[in-house]
Amino acid sequence: MIDKQNLFDYNEESIRSLDWREHIRLRPGMYIGKLGDGSSSDDGIYVLLKEVIDNCIDEYTMGYGKSIDIVIENKQVTVRDYGRGIPLGKVVDVVSKINTGAKYDSKAFQKSVGLNGVGTKAVNALCSYFKVTSIRDKKEKTAEFERGALSKEYKEAKTAEPNGTEVSFVPDEKIFKNFHFVHEYLDNQLWNYCYLNAGLVINLNGKKYLSKNGLLDLLQRKTNQEDIRYPIILLKGDDIEVALTHENQYGEEYYSFVNGQYTTQGGTHLAAFREALVKTVREFFKKDYDAADIRGSICAAISVRVQEPVFESQTKTKLGSQFVAEGGQSMRNFVGDFITKELDNYLHRNPETADAMKKRIEQSEKERKELSGIRKLANERAKKANLHNKKLRDCRYHLNDEPAGKDKEKILEKQRESSIFITEGDSASGSITKARNVETQAVFSLRGKPLNCFGLTKKVVYENEEFNLLQHALNIEDSYEHLRYNNIIIATDADVDGMHIRLLLMTFFLQFFPDLVKNGHVYILETPLFRVRNKQETIYCYDENEKNAAVKKLGAKPEITRFKGLGEISPDEFARFIGPDIRLQPVMIMPETHIQHLLEYYMGKNTSERQEFIIDNLKVELDLVAN
Repeated sequence: MIDKQNLFDYNEESIRSLDWREHIRLRPGMYIGKLGDGSSSDDGIYVLLKEVIDNCIDEYTMGYGKSIDIVIENKQVTVRDYGRGIPLGKVVDVVSKINTGAKYDSKAFQKSVGLNGVGTKAVNALCSYFKVTSIRDKKEKTAEFERGALSKEYKEAKTAEPNGTEVSFVPDEKIFKNFHFVHEYLDNQLWNYCYLNAGLVINLNGKKYLSKNGLLDLLQRKTNQEDIRYPIILLKGDDIEVALTHENQYGEEYYSFVNGQYTTQGGTHLAAFREALVKTVREFFKKDYDAADIRGSICAAISVRVQEPVFESQTKTKLGSQFVAEGGQSMRNFVGDFITKELDNYLHRNPETADAMKKRIEQSEKERKELSGIRKLANERAKKANLHNKKLRDCRYHLNDEPAGKDKEKILEKQRESSIFITEGDSASGSITKARNVETQAVFSLRGKPLNCFGLTKKVVYENEEFNLLQHALNIEDSYEHLRYNNIIIATDADVDGMHIRLLLMTFFLQFFPDLVKNGHVYILETPLFRVRNKQETIYCYDENEKNAAVKKLGAKPEITRFKGLGEISPDEFARFIGPDIRLQPVMIMPETHIQHLLEYYMGKNTSERQEFIIDNLKVELDLVAN
């Protein structure tokens, strides 16, 4: 029987004080967002790198150092800038004492990313090894740490090296389990730094990153020149830069930045831009176009620099600042006045671009009107289908719920973890439903194979019941910005039918919602193919090599099970594969990839070129099996 008196005792012994290291390690999500293994672009290991690079960028912005060298090898990261270097007497304090740093001095760092003094301290606390060296005026000072605790402090020494700061760290595998760096994510991260700091050179393992034209280069990389409707418009002003064009694809695609920080969730600056764009276009063409038609198929980037920015969380993914500076102009007016003046002037000076923009807007208007009746019927069908009872097992936390109260950071952390598994059939969805975390994991069950929607118009999304219900579950029928789950996970069997369903779903997203893929929301769930066990140990294996290694380890003819489908994996076992050790393969599209050409090749008519590709790769697979 439970002793209620002891259970609810609240006295002096109930009060506990944590030092800064313990607090960061106990609640890492508050400081770096979700942890993850590196398979998602917003996983913590990339935030650790960002926090270190941000300090280098602040030096460059202030006019010190023109290059940054980065080496990533054997899970150790080393970042070297050529700025002023940390004052030697404060090297230890700057990386190990909360609320210590130069960014509180507005003269030293006028428009820094953040002023909370946590950045490198969080990196220090969350790494098994952390080393910092500062070089100033032919002298250097070095200190080493283990999980935030000072392990060795070196005396000042003479050096011939140029001024600057070097930081080396190894993320703690107790926190970042089975982590790995995905090159494509690093590539995008470093290119963004260069686009926002034209002239800065970043070297990663010998590869050079350099942008001369800022956001113009960004949009040229993010769009395919065959798809844009008019040349990219580039607008520059004091502390603001904007680039935009319209494409042929569906949706709206934005890249927004504040003081060099990529605000993946936008904020007040992006909201002001979207509003100002609609207002300016309406006034220029003297026509009250629908806002959705003006912004449909747009690809745009905006970068602003403000004093002492306020973000909605420690991870700085959404700007909350209402003003560009204390006592200064509102963010809405600052961005709005700039767009109203500069975009209007540009369209007057470039009538061919203005005409192309008008034709794209009117095309979106025509498509929307054609779909309006179909959408109304589709919405009614979705309600009658009783989505939340028959198709969707929902979770508690969603991406766009408004966090409130003292647990705001905890709620934001849960929202970043929010996921929806798209499964095939009742058997697989039943296992996942029983094994899932009901707070952050939802399950959507498909019925049969989806339609191959390549080359079809968006009309099919509303007429096809499965696609219609899926977009309602994701809450993207009106706009991608209302997406309910941060992670969309395709969970199909590892057989021919499962692979086919996977391709059909990927075609659906790339055809109608490519921004979901481009912004890193779509993943493939990896589940084990084999279970190898004896009476003492069970090993789950994801490929033949792992299976062979497990057989060798266990010896004496262990029992080997080949999972033919997700439904064969029990809920107890499934909990292992969708928990903290979940393996996700991101669906990534490189900036230079032409989506329509890609889909045409794989999902279009069965051309001789594709047949040759299949035959050639089948030969390779057979050779591998034979050897």
